[in-house]
Amino acid sequence: MKVRLLRTYGDGKFVEEEWTKPEPTDDEIEVKAVMTGVCRSDIDMMAGKFPTLPAHMNGHEGLGIVTRVGKNMMNVSVGDYVATRGEPAYADYYNVRKHEFISVPEADPKYILEPVACGVNIIKQQIDMIRGKSHGRCLIIGSGFLAWVAYNTIKLEYIRFETLEVWGNSNRELWNKEGVLVSEPSLDQYDVIIDIREHDLVLKQNLLAPRGLWVIAAEKDSITTTFGQLLWNANTIVMPSPRHPGFIEAMSNARIWIKTNNLKVDTFWSKCYNRNTEWQQAFGDGLNRPQGYSRGYIKWD
Repeated sequence: MKVRLLRTYGDGKFVEEEWTKPEPTDDEIEVKAVMTGVCRSDIDMMAGKFPTLPAHMNGHEGLGIVTRVGKNMMNVSVGDYVATRGEPAYADYYNVRKHEFISVPEADPKYILEPVACGVNIIKQQIDMIRGKSHGRCLIIGSGFLAWVAYNTIKLEYIRFETLEVWGNSNRELWNKEGVLVSEPSLDQYDVIIDIREHDLVLKQNLLAPRGLWVIAAEKDSITTTFGQLLWNANTIVMPSPRHPGFIEAMSNARIWIKTNNLKVDTFWSKCYNRNTEWQQAFGDGLNRPQGYSRGYIKWD
């Protein structure tokens, strides 16, 4: 099948190309795109910050409607809405493998689950280690979308820290209602640090307590350290990834919590772009982030 595909070569823009979509296998479904989130990693790839992906891997925050079902696929039917983590969700139609989609009730941007699941996965991938330190102090560095989801995952998993602070500058009105936002860390060191900013603040300010857990959930510029202090203090560093096999469970958690109104992410989807007339603006705004912009998504007719 010949379809339209949006892709980048890392030269500062996305372009529209014709792509030959392969036939779905017996272990795949075919999905017609309805909405696709514009991920920050797509923007970084467009800007040339890391090597570009092949055409069939452009776009991963998908929500679509099932048009074909492989014979080995169970519990999904033609006409179902699904949130996908498979690529390329910037194509009009694309194939999705087992364990890379979740059925959702409706085509609503809050059910673009892949980015929500990234926030859930920050906590869930190492939840036993985090829960084991719940007697201590936790600092979330960052106050954006992923921080909000990670923070709510901590609450929904009934993890209660002695101290829980969020250090960031964005979404102040939202965080002030929670009473956890701080302008600077109030303590010298923390037992758990959920680090969702690109800056190397943990090492520079020696924020991690002995035997502390550092969850690195954002891309960092190069870090220069001997790691000697981290080794001496028996610190643990983990890096949650959407490529972890448990990520599909994080997508399932996200669907349940959103459907039951226990996790509210609606306000973060700040801008919708028409696939036929505004897709170039979607990537431009993702790069330049105009005032009031949080997360954008492209909507197919």
